[in-house]
Amino acid sequence: MSVYDTLKQLGIELPSAGAPAAAYVMSAQTGNTVFLSGHIAKKDGKVWAGKLGKDITTQEGAAAARAVAIDLLATLHAHTGDLNKVKRIVKVMSLVNSTLEYTEQHLVTNGASELLAQVFGERGKHARSAFGVAQIPLGACVEIELIAEVE
Repeated sequence: MSVYDTLKQLGIELPSAGAPAAAYVMSAQTGNTVFLSGHIAKKDGKVWAGKLGKDITTQEGAAAARAVAIDLLATLHAHTGDLNKVKRIVKVMSLVNSTLEYTEQHLVTNGASELLAQVFGERGKHARSAFGVAQIPLGACVEIELIAEVE
């Protein structure tokens, strides 16, 4: 099944790929490996700001991470021209804006990881890291970067 058929079944329409907010590019490729820059959580087109453990719940954080994964897919589509060229999602790194006491960063990141596995099946299962951080640019609650292998 095409990745795009799966996205349609999930009710996901990819947005336009975002533009960099500073001195970097959204994607870079060396050989068959594509590196996507960190994407911050957005809700209704605006930065999804907040801090886990203070004003955002784990469930809301997982929804934010899922939203980031959709934006990452849009960037990966823009880079490759066809998501069916993705051989494997290799690695995800997630930064979760959280209080010192908050310890569920891994559950927040599941919002992105689970979506990638739904979209790509076995090819979407990846290595990952989930970190709690004191702050993310623009006060976003989650930022995620991704590494993929392509044809």
